Order: sequence, then structure tokens, then C-alpha cells
Amino acid sequence: MQDIVFIEGLEVQSVIGVYDWEKQIKQTLLFDLQMEQDNTLSAVNDELTKTLDYEAIANFITRYCQANTFELIETLAERLVAELLATFSMQSIELTLRKPTAVPAAKSVGVKIRRTR
Repeated sequence: MQDIVFIEGLEVQSVIGVYDWEKQIKQTLLFDLQMEQDNTLSAVNDELTKTLDYEAIANFITRYCQANTFELIETLAERLVAELLATFSMQSIELTLRKPTAVPAAKSVGVKIRRTR
């Protein structure tokens, strides 16, 4: 069992969607992440450099979403998770990505993926 570092409810404005009108506006995306990481090394000497820096990860996600456009949230989720695994030292990640305004009758819709190194 690995330890979990998590981020809940990260809100990012991004251009995403299939329809022409969606490609002209920014929409709200909500991210929840659970990242497996052994925290025992960082806890020994209270060292940020030996754990997952959730602020750096949140900033990375925000920059990535603002620098790229996708039609499908599935594509964004897959590519973002691949980048996170390549950039940060996590053993695995579970990402839930919600697009709250996609279906007016629903509170939110989205995808959930889990990937391991």
C-alpha cells in the first residue's frame, strides 16, 4: 500500500469541446487527483523535495490546460496523465476530470482514469 497525495476540486478554465461555439470560449474543468507516492522519505527530514509538491502539480495542470486545446475530455485526461507521470515521481495516478456545464440537466459529467508507471 502506497501513500496518497491528493488534489480535490482544482478548477481550470480551458478551451475544450467539439462544437464550434465551444472552441471560441473558455469553460470550467474540475480535476480531482489521487497520486501514489511513498511519503516515508519526505517525512523523515520534513523535505518537500522528497514528496509530490501538490502546488507544482496544480500549476502544471493549469498551464497545460491553458496551453493546449482538445475536443474531448478523454483526450485531455489521457495526455495530461501521461505528462504528469513523465514529469513527477509518482507511482500511479487516478484522475477524475469533470466538465460541469456539458449537460445542463446533470450536475457534472466526466471521465475517471487510473494509470501506473
